[in-house]
This record gives sequence, C-alpha cells and structure tokens, in this order.
Amino acid sequence: MDKRPRRLRYNPLVRELVKETVLELSDLIYPLFIIEGNHIKKEISSLKGVYHFSIDCLEEEIREIVALGIKYVILFGVPEHKDNKGSEAYNDEGIIQRAIRTIKSITQELYVITDVCMCEYTSHGHCGILDQKGYVDNEKSLYYLGQVAVSHAKAGADMIAPSDMMDGRVGYMRKELDEWGYTHVPIMSYSAKYASSFYGPFREAAGSTPAFGDRKTYQMDYANSDEALREVSLDIEEGADIVIVKPALAYLDIIRRVKDHFNIPIAAYNVSGEYAMLKLAVENNLLDEQAIMETILSIKRAGADIIITYFAKDIAKKLKGLS
Repeated sequence: MDKRPRRLRYNPLVRELVKETVLELSDLIYPLFIIEGNHIKKEISSLKGVYHFSIDCLEEEIREIVALGIKYVILFGVPEHKDNKGSEAYNDEGIIQRAIRTIKSITQELYVITDVCMCEYTSHGHCGILDQKGYVDNEKSLYYLGQVAVSHAKAGADMIAPSDMMDGRVGYMRKELDEWGYTHVPIMSYSAKYASSFYGPFREAAGSTPAFGDRKTYQMDYANSDEALREVSLDIEEGADIVIVKPALAYLDIIRRVKDHFNIPIAAYNVSGEYAMLKLAVENNLLDEQAIMETILSIKRAGADIIITYFAKDIAKKLKGLS
C-alpha cells in the first residue's frame, strides 16, 4: 500500500486545482417577474428576496444584475387583464413584450429569455386553451402559443422557453419562428416538467394557480423516469436547442439520465419551492449559508449545464466576494 502522506489533498490551493465541478456565473439564469402598474418593487411574500417589478422600476434591477456579472435572465409576466384565450400573452404591447424592449434599451449586455405559456394570462389558469368540456385543446393551444413565441421574438427576445407541455409545441414554434424570419432565436424547452408540489410560491408570484382541476394531464407524473427520456427525445426531434428538467433537487436522477442519454445542453430549474425552503432554513439558522452553494453545485454535478435559479444574485455576490 502507498504510505505517502496525503496532506496535500487538503491544501486549499490543491483542492481548487483538482476540483471536478466548478460553478460559474455563466451557468446561471435569473428569473424576473414583471407586473403591470407604476412605481412597483414589491417583495413576493412566499419568495423572500424576490420581487415584482413594474416596467418603470426595472432599470435599477437590470443594472445591478449586469454589475454582478449575471448574463442571462428569464422573464415571467403578470398581466392586468386575463381572458379565456390569454390574449395578453401575444399582445405586441403586452407586459413581457414591453419589458423586453425596455431591458434592451437599458443594456445590450443581458441575454433575455422569455417563458412561453398561457397560465399567467388565462382566466382559468391552465397552460392552454380549453374546449367546451373544460379540457385543454392541444391543437388550438399550439396556434396561440405560436403567436406568443413570435410576438416575443418580434419584441427582441434572444431565446424563448416554452413551458406549457402541449404535445408538438416545439416543432410548431420552430416552424412559426422560421416563417417569420426568426431562425436565429433558439428554443429552450421545458421537456421534463413534472406535476410537482414545489411550484407553490411561483404560482403566487405569477398569479397562475388553476381556477379548477390540476395540470396532471399535461405535466409529468413524478413517479416516472423513462417518460422523461421520451419527452426529451421528442423535443430534440422537433428542434429544441436546450432541454429543461424541472424541478431540480428532487429530480437530480432525471438530470443525470438525460445527460447520459443525450448530447444536448441541459438546463435545470431550481424552482420556487426549493428556493423558499432553503432560504427559510438559512434565515432561521437551521443551515449555514454555504448550504446554498452546496445545493446549487449538486445540480451542476448531476449534469446540468445551465441552472435557472432565484439564488443567482446571492451566488454572484458570493463568487465576487461581496457577501
């Protein structure tokens, strides 16, 4: 047996030299919630440290994000008006469309991704258009989702991220974007999106809780793993450039399986419930703040190339030695 001393292993410089997984700012996407109104910067009660912003209050936040070195944001809109077709979602003067233009007027340094779904915009809170019996009409939903994608691209979105989970939506949006001349706009698809209990705080933040029923008919059963591979494979075939696994922490095994099976960039969404429970644990001194870094690093170690997380600003400050 080799009897050489192992002390060098514990030297901090050596640890950095041989570290297998490194978390970088370029790995992170920061979610922003944009709300109608004026002079609004209001903390979301279930997501401490995360805010609703009206468009006129975005500039300070955007400049802070850029100064911290965060390069990517994903936008979620909270409209004032909702109807059964989610018409504000594809309105060229809608909340997200105006927010994109505002951000681009403030800086060209930020890459703007937009969530494409109907749930925030429909009066019933479901992710697609309902038929007369109250079921989601997949084909009709594709038409409207295509309009949303094009309207976001027209406003200047750098990437779209469909989160609706309708069958065939990636291929439909790719076709629509290409026909309108937006061949350069990539699609980051929520491919393995589970019907999870960890979305609660987000639904409060986005005002997207279903008025009735649930989303289990079009989101995935959390008991299933092979199904995730089938869903990812279908989205890749339809033209997805990046695939998302959502949530992240309870689905690290899914991230790993997708990584092992497909040669495509993988994003993981560290969702609102995951954020809230860890934030509360740290603030109540049940866990050390280092638990945040440990947790987010575990998502990358599992195989995620990209992490969508409300912790992005906290991590940026940590990496820059500001906290």
